[in-house]
Amino acid sequence: MASEFKKKVFWRAVVAEFIAMTLFIFISIGSALGFMFPVGGNGTRTQDNVKVSLAFGLSIATMAQSIGHISGAHLNPAVTLGLLLSCQISVLRAVMYIVAQCLGAIVATAILSGVTNSLENNSLGLNALAAGVNAGQGLGIEIFATLQLVLCVLATTDRRRTDLSGSAPLAIGLSVALGHLLAIDYTGCGINPARSFGSAVVRGDFNHHWIFWVGPMLGAVSAALIYDFILAPRTSDLTDRMKVWTSGQVEEYDLDADDSRVEMKPK
Repeated sequence: MASEFKKKVFWRAVVAEFIAMTLFIFISIGSALGFMFPVGGNGTRTQDNVKVSLAFGLSIATMAQSIGHISGAHLNPAVTLGLLLSCQISVLRAVMYIVAQCLGAIVATAILSGVTNSLENNSLGLNALAAGVNAGQGLGIEIFATLQLVLCVLATTDRRRTDLSGSAPLAIGLSVALGHLLAIDYTGCGINPARSFGSAVVRGDFNHHWIFWVGPMLGAVSAALIYDFILAPRTSDLTDRMKVWTSGQVEEYDLDADDSRVEMKPK
């Protein structure tokens, strides 16, 4: 873990997460606030969920294509947790990524606050439960919306697969858009604790904020367990997993085509 901490490539990845998260939040939440302009209009315009969903999805796909080779473009603490449990990153990298993601979200939301300061009752993308949705229902929505996202990330980044074609960043971006199409009307769609945290900090409103951490994290844990132990089981033992969690060194693996299970074998 100490050796990883001293590497420039490690800190370059952390900075990449911060920069990309800042851009992602500014673009996506900015698109969600756009319907409120021009100020002083007739007030009949309503939020376009498809537009917002595509903005979130396409911005994630763009950032993933831009910095994926540097940091992996997690841009979401839930994704980082899923990849940690799947033994693709170290504990140190996971912690630093989450810190960078949260800081990026706060910075972007603060900038948006200045850009949109002419708006009255500016929500700044604050996640909240819709009328008629209780905490348990909102938690369930967040769990399932995040589960499908992290499951998509784990499947499209699985180094054992040889059947992948097309764009992985686009697939993940569409998964983000899909989650928003589901969850916007219920919770405003968190599925990203850092994104929810940024709005809550700048607005100073943490009402029901726990839902937007617990839900996505439970969804990420569920996705990692389902993928690694049911859909595509790995043969690595606890010692191998501990080695990755502490050192961050990830080995390459091949598919064992002669078995119905997906096996990991060091090259």
